Amino acid sequence: AQLVESGGGSVQAGGSLRLSCAASGFSYDDYVIVWIRHAPGKEREGISCIGSRDGNPDYSDSVNVRFTISSDNAKNTVHLQMNSLKPEDTAVYYCALYFVGRGYLRCLVSPPFYDYFGQGIQVTVSS
Repeated sequence: AQLVESGGGSVQAGGSLRLSCAASGFSYDDYVIVWIRHAPGKEREGISCIGSRDGNPDYSDSVNVRFTISSDNAKNTVHLQMNSLKPEDTAVYYCALYFVGRGYLRCLVSPPFYDYFGQGIQVTVSS
């Protein structure tokens, strides 16, 4: 299986970027995509998630309201629309996937494990 991020880059504070995560190489339909970011000198942070089954999103407090996650299940692609970007949003952004089963209730922005992890993409926000 493979997760490929795209859409990163550099933007000024207050600007917007849209990240995409294309998932391929697996056939199981029930999974969660999580967006994670890692800034230099900081802990890795889960910021948003969405389930393939219910499409219900969740967000960390640090990005809630500013970021919006959405999914296109037909294309196995998840997008992260990032608005009102701040310099503190500068980080390498990763998408990750974990499979879920019958006990699934809601997605987790910080699950205990991932089944697959993307290679990451840089987002730089200048002041």
